[in-house]
Amino acid sequence: MQQTTLTGFADVPEQLTGVVDSIIFAAPNGQFSVLRLKPLQQGGRVNVTLPSAPPLVGQQVELGGRWVTHPRFGQQFQATHMKVSAPSSAEGIERFLGSGVIDGLGPELARRIVRTFGDETLDIIENAPHRLKEVSGIGAKTIEKIVTSYQANAELRDLMLWLEDHGLSGTFAARIFKQYSSFAVDVLEHQPYRLAAEVPGIGFQTADAIAHSVGIERDDPARIVAGLDYTLGQIATNGHCCVPESYLAPRAAQTLGVPEPAVRDVLKKALEDSYFAAETVGGDLLVYPPLLYRAETETAEKLLYLRDHAELVRVKDPAALVRKWEAGAGLTLAPAQRKAIEGAITSGIFVLTGGPGTGKTTVVRGMIDLLEKLGLSILLGAPTGRAAKRLSEATGRKAVTVHRMLEAQGGEGAMFAKDADDPLEADVIILDECSMMDIVLMSHFLAAVPEGSHIILVGDVDQLPAVGPGSVLKDILRSHVIPSVRLTDVFRQDEASRIVLNAHAINRGQLPRYPEETGERVPLDASDFHFFEIPDAADVADTIVDLCARVLPDAGYSPLGDVQVLSPMHRQECGVDNLNKRLQAALNPPSPAKSEYRGSVNTFRLGDKVMQTKNNYQKHVFNGDIGYIRELEQDHVTVQFAEQKVDYERAELIELTLAYAMSVHKSQGSEYPVILLPLVPGHHIMLQRNLLYTAVTRAKSLVLLLGSKAALTTAVTNDRTKKRYTLLAERLTHSL
Repeated sequence: MQQTTLTGFADVPEQLTGVVDSIIFAAPNGQFSVLRLKPLQQGGRVNVTLPSAPPLVGQQVELGGRWVTHPRFGQQFQATHMKVSAPSSAEGIERFLGSGVIDGLGPELARRIVRTFGDETLDIIENAPHRLKEVSGIGAKTIEKIVTSYQANAELRDLMLWLEDHGLSGTFAARIFKQYSSFAVDVLEHQPYRLAAEVPGIGFQTADAIAHSVGIERDDPARIVAGLDYTLGQIATNGHCCVPESYLAPRAAQTLGVPEPAVRDVLKKALEDSYFAAETVGGDLLVYPPLLYRAETETAEKLLYLRDHAELVRVKDPAALVRKWEAGAGLTLAPAQRKAIEGAITSGIFVLTGGPGTGKTTVVRGMIDLLEKLGLSILLGAPTGRAAKRLSEATGRKAVTVHRMLEAQGGEGAMFAKDADDPLEADVIILDECSMMDIVLMSHFLAAVPEGSHIILVGDVDQLPAVGPGSVLKDILRSHVIPSVRLTDVFRQDEASRIVLNAHAINRGQLPRYPEETGERVPLDASDFHFFEIPDAADVADTIVDLCARVLPDAGYSPLGDVQVLSPMHRQECGVDNLNKRLQAALNPPSPAKSEYRGSVNTFRLGDKVMQTKNNYQKHVFNGDIGYIRELEQDHVTVQFAEQKVDYERAELIELTLAYAMSVHKSQGSEYPVILLPLVPGHHIMLQRNLLYTAVTRAKSLVLLLGSKAALTTAVTNDRTKKRYTLLAERLTHSL
């Protein structure tokens, strides 16, 4: 295959004006289309690709973009933006009417109508449709069908024109029309901020631009409420469920460019109207977005309900039952392990936490064996596909992602078939890697747990918290109202790997031990834990590339399947972004045999290792899933994930990023034979103990740390984790 270069649009754009001749392809999600255009400046037809829903056939469009040559499809125009006009010429009107977009009209009838009325055709259909009887072969029923269909398309056309007239891209029209239908223009003119909350892909900034175009003032209460909502959403991306009003108001005022007192006045009224929720704790007013408030309160209520109302397992002597299982399995359990298995039998909800090497897996196996012997049905799950696979391998039983367990549905946002009306079917549900569960996913899961069921939550509370809002596992343990056991002893310490011992040392605030402490570089197979002291960040990046491209493959490791580079940050020499570019160039360089796509952020190439960056419920792929590009064509990319192949249209590639390197946060729930982690002074803001601990515990066989001794020391000694504003623990203890 010849190289396909779909170049990003950083160059000076070219302009192309013409009439839409036909629509070749339109993606169902409205984010990509291919059309044939008849240019006004020249004869013939040209193919145009557009990162949006297509315009209507017959419309005149002004396009900005650039010309490219595709080996299969030839020369085509890649448009980045579009301005549309209504069909005006008789030829354009005829093509529009005969395109099939209007019910009851084909090319021949369209030709006869336009021959009769010429340039006035559209005006006749809109304002004097009875005159269509003047055209031979048109009866009353056909006229009714034409007018009804034309009005529906005219509304979309008018919406596109409205947006263009107000200096906004008409590419938003299809999404807005889908949401509001005939009321779209009314919403745009009178309630534009609804778009930010209700239309996928339109955020506060776009809604604000629309509001400005219709004359809404900067200090309008509707604008300030929308700005507060936007600010709360931005804050939630840092893990908070709520935020003090003393922090929210000035942040929103800065975003909106209005005085802070005006923001506080509007916030007070919005709280009175229950637009936002709030709790007062210690004199601080903590403000919630409604979604997170409901998720937190419902999670607390369901946890306490399960604790108090699970159906009792009829066992006369749980301790004796555990001892019998222990003897049959040929094991000697620690007291904490026995207590954990007993707790799983006797408790409606139970939490098991502990670090690597403390025997969590053994305990989970024991829980499953005994619960099954007692005749209970069990479901196993985890937040990510890799974590579910690890749980399945460890227990010898099927495990699925939480999203798959809840039967995630297509569409925007978290939509699940399993809920309170159609609950899961199991006596016991065990979830692993629960430190990754944010408050929204946990609330959806608990809503689907049937009354009387038992829940066992397993995880390492010392790892990084979930990427999403909340600190669910930590808050449950902090509340001390849910039965739990924390495993701390490392079994067979004399036989334990240096990875395990160093992970626990790091967790205690102690520097890890490694063979390079003597100052000499030793072979990789001399230990499973190495620290290469390299002061310069550029040299660290060079060494990482060399290890992945040459040293580790020579040692028998696959650089794509076995090795994962992690980084504390995205920026700088040793950040995720730069390392991905360097590693891609070394491990999957360009060649005439590889097609590629050059976007504004990433260049994707056939064979690349990539990661899904957002939950896509329609495709059943989720944030953090890893795959490999197996096909890359002009208009689509196919990625092989662990369980399925997934097709992406060109406009959907923003959901993918390169995954040769990833952030430590993104690695949670996964395990790799080898991890490499740079520790350089430039990343000092992110260097903290739980991040280093999480990174180290991702490795099964080999840990390679590279950087300065000062950065390593900073990471180990800094245990000041960022505070997350959540009140789950307080709700569980009824202390609000």
